[in-house]
Amino acid sequence: GGARIQEGIASLAGYGEVFQRNVNASGVIPQISVIMGPCAGGAVYSPALTDFTFMVKDSSYMFVTGPDVVRAVTNEEVTAEELGGAKTHSNISGVCHAAFDNDLEALAGVRRIVRFLPQSNRDKPPQLPALDSRHRADLAPLDTVIPTDPNAPYCMRAIVEKVIDDGDLEELQKSYAKNIIIGFARMEGRTVGVVANQPTELAGCLDIDSATKAARFVRFCDAFGIPLVTFVDMPGFLPGTVQEYNGLIRHGAKLLYAYAEATVPKITVITRKAYGGGYITMSSKHLRGDANYAWPSAEIAVMGAKGAAEIVARNRDNAEAVKEYEEKFANPIMAAERGFVDGILRPSDTRRVICEDLDLFADKKLENPWKKHSNMPL
Repeated sequence: GGARIQEGIASLAGYGEVFQRNVNASGVIPQISVIMGPCAGGAVYSPALTDFTFMVKDSSYMFVTGPDVVRAVTNEEVTAEELGGAKTHSNISGVCHAAFDNDLEALAGVRRIVRFLPQSNRDKPPQLPALDSRHRADLAPLDTVIPTDPNAPYCMRAIVEKVIDDGDLEELQKSYAKNIIIGFARMEGRTVGVVANQPTELAGCLDIDSATKAARFVRFCDAFGIPLVTFVDMPGFLPGTVQEYNGLIRHGAKLLYAYAEATVPKITVITRKAYGGGYITMSSKHLRGDANYAWPSAEIAVMGAKGAAEIVARNRDNAEAVKEYEEKFANPIMAAERGFVDGILRPSDTRRVICEDLDLFADKKLENPWKKHSNMPL
């Protein structure tokens, strides 16, 4: 429930002291909230301040004001499940990182997450024996996974699962902002945080929800020394008045800021499209990326060929201009010539190269300029 009315201001004072401890512990120890019943009123802000929130379907709910208050103030009829159930917070609000069918599954989910995490920011993430070799022989399908049609979708998760140890990706917020994938995995036993655009959803475009989702995950990994591996295929930020009116510029800047601020090892692989501001945002070399690679199918440019041709060649044959643009820019060669990518990888070599880089950057030390705290766009 919420605050005990009978206790008056004392119950609110208790809330405040819990919140202060959540804030003090943030970035020092991992914090996980598991909601197994009602959580209402001021109590909801404690799980909101923690790193991950898990919920149990049909038995847990979270909301600041309950259905009775909503009905009295707005005349809106809504059930507790509709207002703040696990499905609502998993699919719509993004408050919940994972929803489970029962309490036992929720606790098992906590165990799966904890196995990737250090005990505190002074400890290194746990590393298991390297049972899955970097030279694994079943990676050849990656060489043909990208469709010949540059606009055809494909599943980025399938690529990620092929590259990481044993295909074991502990994905978070699966049902929210599906156009980006976040989660924990291992590379030869070493914990990594994975961020990947998903071309099957909104063509992989970044929008407000996906930028916010990924930015918080990147900052968590940076706080606890977890290397970041980023897979990029995105044609830019999602256009439209809905996004612009709701602050896409400000929210998109969160992800850019998170990557730029991060001092952990950052390895990026561009599988296909990397256009405009999206290219910069997704852990580019310009944001202190340690190792940035492109597959031969990569297209690194200011914008797509069709849109560019309409602007640059207004008085010329459009088809001819598109072809010329594609030949000149729709490839990774220009970026490689300028050192913006460190190499053009054969896709089947991706796992081996990432593992080698993680070894190389294992003792990376980088500090940001001293400051009381940063002022990131919220």
